[in-house]
Amino acid sequence: KYQVPTAFYEVFSEIEPALAFIARHGAPIVVKADGLAAGKGVIVARSNEEASEAVRDMLSGNAFGAAGSRVVIEEFLEGEEASFLAFTDGKVIIPLASAQDHKPVFDNDEGPNTGGMGAYSPAPVVTPEIHEQAMHLVMRRTVDGMAAEGRPYRGVLYAGLMIKDGQVKTLEFNARFGDPECQPLLMRLKSDLVPVLLACARGDLSGIELEWHDQAAVCVVMASGGYPGDFAKGFPIDGLEQAAAIDDLVVFHAGTAQQGGRFVNSGGRVLGVTGRGPTVAAAIDKAYQGVRAISWEGAHYRTDIGRKALTRG
Repeated sequence: KYQVPTAFYEVFSEIEPALAFIARHGAPIVVKADGLAAGKGVIVARSNEEASEAVRDMLSGNAFGAAGSRVVIEEFLEGEEASFLAFTDGKVIIPLASAQDHKPVFDNDEGPNTGGMGAYSPAPVVTPEIHEQAMHLVMRRTVDGMAAEGRPYRGVLYAGLMIKDGQVKTLEFNARFGDPECQPLLMRLKSDLVPVLLACARGDLSGIELEWHDQAAVCVVMASGGYPGDFAKGFPIDGLEQAAAIDDLVVFHAGTAQQGGRFVNSGGRVLGVTGRGPTVAAAIDKAYQGVRAISWEGAHYRTDIGRKALTRG
């Protein structure tokens, strides 16, 4: 309706029409649960059989319960993904620094998608030209569209973008900070966050400017073994004090709990180990210095977070 560039798609609540759509368009194709699924309700199907199985699992209620009672089947978009976040009061839009997430669970973007295995900022893939497209075609049209619908949006607007051949398409929106993009972004933000959020809530961002550290930041997610599938909980986490003593490093807790005075893993994504440095390469080294200090039984993490930025020079 508002000409925000995205993939072509159709929505289905019955299995047979959905299977016919898959047969007509063919794989690769994307099957999404039309509801909240903890960041895991998206299947990038490489074959018609895989797509059909995902549809049957979702629409039968086996995969994601009520979240899968409707599915969105859409064009598979190739390219490089980036996260574009902005503050808005419903009129003014203030972009945050660029960032890039790493969704698949294993190195080299292999394995099933997760809620995010790490992120870095800045993201070289977001060139000044891409930034301008994202602001004009995606953020501005969305914020203006929300206002035109009588529902002006205030707060953090997060667009997941796919970038190919200098063109932007929108994968998703979130009405929140991204995890794990938020961690490196806040490590780079010099400005006090609270006045910005308050200005959003009051509906007046005029006069607000964000100051950023020139340095880069990298977050490596340490996850429970088996995530995003089944995993065991309750293992004591060692090395948190040693990591906390490292300069320019923050360990963000996510899936942790305290038992008997010790931290244990209690979720899939357990810690966001985030380092800052003068370059992306230095920030990567800092983050993995923290990761190496921390351990628990079965802990898993990717070893290539931020590598895409290095290959772009």
